[in-house]
Amino acid sequence: METLALDRTARDDTSLDYHALNAMLNLYDEDGKIQLDKDRLAVRQYFLQHVNQNTVFFHSLREKLDYLVTEGYYEQQVLDQYSFAFVQKLFDDAYARKFRFPTFLGAFKYYTSYTLKTFDGKRYLERYEDRVCMTALTLARGDENLASRLVDEMMTGRFQPATPTFLNAGKKQRGELVSCFLLRVEDNMESIGRAINSALQLSKRGGGVALSLSNLREMGAPIKQIENQSSGVLPVMKLLEDAFSYANQLGARQGAGAVYLHAHHPDIMRFLDTKRENADEKIRIKSLSLGVVIPDITFTLAKNNEDMYLFSPYDVERVYGVPFTEISVTEKYREMVEDKRITKKKIKAREFFQVIAEIQFESGYPYIMFEDTVNRANPISGRIIMSNLCSEILQVSEASEFNDDLSYAKIGKDISCNLGSLNIAATMDSPDFGQTVETAIRALTAVSEMSNIASVPSIKKGNDEAHAIGLGQMNLHGYLARERIYYGSPEAIDFTNIYFYTVTYHAIRASNRLAIEKGKSFKWFERSKYASGIYFDKYIEAEWKPETEKVQALFDKAGIHIPTQDDWRELKESVMQFGLYNQNLQAVPPTGSISYINHATASIHPIVSKIEIRKEGKIGRVYYPAAYLTNDNREYFQDAYEIGPEKIIDTYAAATQHVDQGLSLTLFFRDTATTRDINRAQIYAWKKGIKTIYYVRLRQMALQGTEVQGCVSCAL
Repeated sequence: METLALDRTARDDTSLDYHALNAMLNLYDEDGKIQLDKDRLAVRQYFLQHVNQNTVFFHSLREKLDYLVTEGYYEQQVLDQYSFAFVQKLFDDAYARKFRFPTFLGAFKYYTSYTLKTFDGKRYLERYEDRVCMTALTLARGDENLASRLVDEMMTGRFQPATPTFLNAGKKQRGELVSCFLLRVEDNMESIGRAINSALQLSKRGGGVALSLSNLREMGAPIKQIENQSSGVLPVMKLLEDAFSYANQLGARQGAGAVYLHAHHPDIMRFLDTKRENADEKIRIKSLSLGVVIPDITFTLAKNNEDMYLFSPYDVERVYGVPFTEISVTEKYREMVEDKRITKKKIKAREFFQVIAEIQFESGYPYIMFEDTVNRANPISGRIIMSNLCSEILQVSEASEFNDDLSYAKIGKDISCNLGSLNIAATMDSPDFGQTVETAIRALTAVSEMSNIASVPSIKKGNDEAHAIGLGQMNLHGYLARERIYYGSPEAIDFTNIYFYTVTYHAIRASNRLAIEKGKSFKWFERSKYASGIYFDKYIEAEWKPETEKVQALFDKAGIHIPTQDDWRELKESVMQFGLYNQNLQAVPPTGSISYINHATASIHPIVSKIEIRKEGKIGRVYYPAAYLTNDNREYFQDAYEIGPEKIIDTYAAATQHVDQGLSLTLFFRDTATTRDINRAQIYAWKKGIKTIYYVRLRQMALQGTEVQGCVSCAL
């Protein structure tokens, strides 16, 4: 941040436009204070100079809704589920709250990316209150009580649906409400062809798509017993990259994809080389994200400085009778090394980790999924073989089988991400913590039930059978700073543990209530650790309570009951008897745009700067003050590079033990970091039970203006 003092006497604030006022956040005043008031004034000027004069005016709500339905902007079916008297009251209640955007970027993001515009894109048809009400009416599906609760949760900022839901709900011309999708690809041309088609279908609907390529035979593998015929995974990656660049949601959101490959796949080094800065253009992958699946054995081999064997997926499937991803490499490693029927090659395990660190140093990729950690923690029957575009979705999948014409011989189970996040600070202020969590669970469940993506039958089947959702969290750093707690301190980690522990209890209870109401559970519930009761052991056998007086005082002040062992015993009995409606309940995405409009620090990681600088389209640089930042609590807003990876990992580890899926964990390093520092952090994360690592960011990237592409589906 520049340290120039602003000569207030030389400027008349009322003569400045909103962009200039916002830029004054980057200038200290003569007392060395951040000019937060200038950003609030920028919001006011933005409305006066731009929003108000470009908003279509209506004399009444009736006139407005009739126009928007008649002209094809709103879905008539949504409004038909309610009486007009109720709709009028809902809108009146929302407007009575006198909502104001706390920051310029929040307002700018909303009017640029979310609000309904005329078809020519020049005028606004909604205020923030309108978008909230239409989202609530859509998700409540005629339930007036739920619609009112949703408006309350959203207007107070406690719950924020993910971008696809908040952007599209209630609109006639819209994409899907779902954030992203995961597809598995099997080792045959039919599966590859169908996967590319599915990626196109899903991308045009606005979702990010991740695909597992681990089952594909390696370069040089035989085809129809003829040696050296397979081209490996790289040509498939190229096809997918082209598909994502072509298909987008009416130009509103760029297509985005990720591919995951197992660390012991023979193409792994070529896979990683596609992200090198000096990679040959023939193999270079520019826009596709990469993820690597690493089992425990890989770390053991590196620790012992052993060779690391890579196994042909074609041979593994031929020997074991199941795809490569269905095998635990850690369990079968020595056996496969000795099996002469399996073609293999070897590299040095330490060199493998060195290459990963080098490429992360250059590009931030690859993402990492710790395979055995993920599957040990998985409460659902089946194996998790990959993650998504933002590395927080961890669900089981089942392979599909295809006929020669690409029709389904057997529809497998692929994965949807139905996301939304709680604002931790606002949720801690909730008059009813449990109801806030339950309302969010019901809203996300509605997204699942309303999704019907028939163009990809395996996605539809997975969604219909699982009703999996991902309740996320954001604004951890903002809340901690508000309460004068340093991020990564013992009090902060204690709070993170107890907060997620409490959310988990209420999320499971909400899903249990849904199962009772609907009279059914997710498919194969009876095979889960919930049905056996094993899942609940850790909460019943030991007492979970705050370890610090500070955290106990926070929950006492908020009037939030921390679940006891007896609470868990009662919940266990109910779940074992009546089941759970949702196969998966929690996942913590990175959050991006929704954090800005909600005025929250992103996800549960630290801020990257007290005043964040963003490039926003034609307007150029925009400045964003961290949520709850004041000139009195600035010291509690250390940035992620100052805090360092270990405290961030400790924080995520405290949350991870309660989250059934994953958390998007970005590691931040100072500009003095080396590849060795990255390797150490990876090992530390693995030892702490972290499930996935998202991006690796170095301060030098920020200093040089280098931008790592974010997740367009979950981080919005």
